[in-house]
Amino acid sequence: MSQLITGIHHITAIAGDAQKNIDFYAGILGLRLVKKTVNFDALEVYHFYYGNEQGLPGSILTFFPYGNIQNGRHGKGMLNTTTFSVPTASLAYWQQRLKKFNINYKPAQERFGSEVVIYFEDMDGLGLELVFNDTDKRPGYAHGPVPAEYAIKGFYNAEIWAEGYERTAGLLTEQMDHQLIAEKGNRFRFAATNTPGNYIDILCTPDSLRGLGGNGTVHHIAFATPDSNTQEQARIKIAQRMLNPTPVLDRQYFTSVYFREPGGVLFEIATAGPGFAVDEELQHLGEALKLPPQYEPYRTEIEKIVAPVSFNVENYK
Repeated sequence: MSQLITGIHHITAIAGDAQKNIDFYAGILGLRLVKKTVNFDALEVYHFYYGNEQGLPGSILTFFPYGNIQNGRHGKGMLNTTTFSVPTASLAYWQQRLKKFNINYKPAQERFGSEVVIYFEDMDGLGLELVFNDTDKRPGYAHGPVPAEYAIKGFYNAEIWAEGYERTAGLLTEQMDHQLIAEKGNRFRFAATNTPGNYIDILCTPDSLRGLGGNGTVHHIAFATPDSNTQEQARIKIAQRMLNPTPVLDRQYFTSVYFREPGGVLFEIATAGPGFAVDEELQHLGEALKLPPQYEPYRTEIEKIVAPVSFNVENYK
C-alpha cells in the first residue's frame, strides 16, 4: 500500500487582534500571507494563512483571530510549540531582529545534538521556536521584510505534550505512516517523511496541568495526504481505531477529515491540493478577501463585520 500520510500539512491556532496577527507573522517573522478568507464555520471571523511563496504543505500556519476572548493555557493534551526552520548562519540575525521588535526569547539551546533552538511567544502567548540548521533545503520567502538568506523555510517540527507518549505514538505509527526516528529524555520524535517540516515531537509531561483552549493556543494540526483517494483510505483506518473521524469537509483549498487523537489533540487529514492558487494568481496570493462560492452572496455583510486589515512590508525591514 502506498503511503497515506506524507507529513505535516498545516497548523491552525487561535489569536486575538487580526491586525496585530498580520503585523507579527507577515511583518516580524516575514512569512507570506498566502490567503485571507474567513472561518467557514464562523463567517464573522477571519482565517489567515501564512507560509512560503507557494503556500506549500509543511509551511502553513493559520489563524482564527477571534478578538477579545479568554486566553488559553499551555499544558498536556495540546500542541504547545510550533517550530520554524531557519539557516544556521541566521542565529545572530534573528536574535537581533527579535530584540528590535521587543520579543523576549530564551537563550539558545541544543536539541538532539545537532539542532540549535530558541523559544519565544507571539503577542497572544502562542509557543514558537526557531531551529537553526542546514539540513533544510527549501527556499525561504524572498519577497518579504526578511532577507532571503535568513528567511523562514517552513515548519521544522511540532511539539505535543502528553501524559505518556504510547497511545499517540501507536496512532502515528500504526495508522498514520510515522516512524520513531529519535528520542532523548522525555522527547520522542516521529516522522512520516524524515525531512524538516514533518517532525512530530511528543513530550511526556505527566506533572504538567492539562492545557486549555483559547487565545494563544493551537486549535489543530493537519497532516498531508496526496489526494481524495488516500484521504478516504486514511479515514477508514482512523475509523477502525474507533476515533470517530468526521465526514470529508470541503475547505476550498483542500478537503479535510478531523478526529481527536488519544491524548486529546485535534488532528486533521488534509489533501495536498488543489492549493491556494485555485482562486488567486500566485503573485497576488493573500491580497484580497477570498470567499468560497457558497458564501459569496454574503460578501457585503461579511465585509461589514470583519475589521479592515493592511500590511506595509517597508515597516518591518
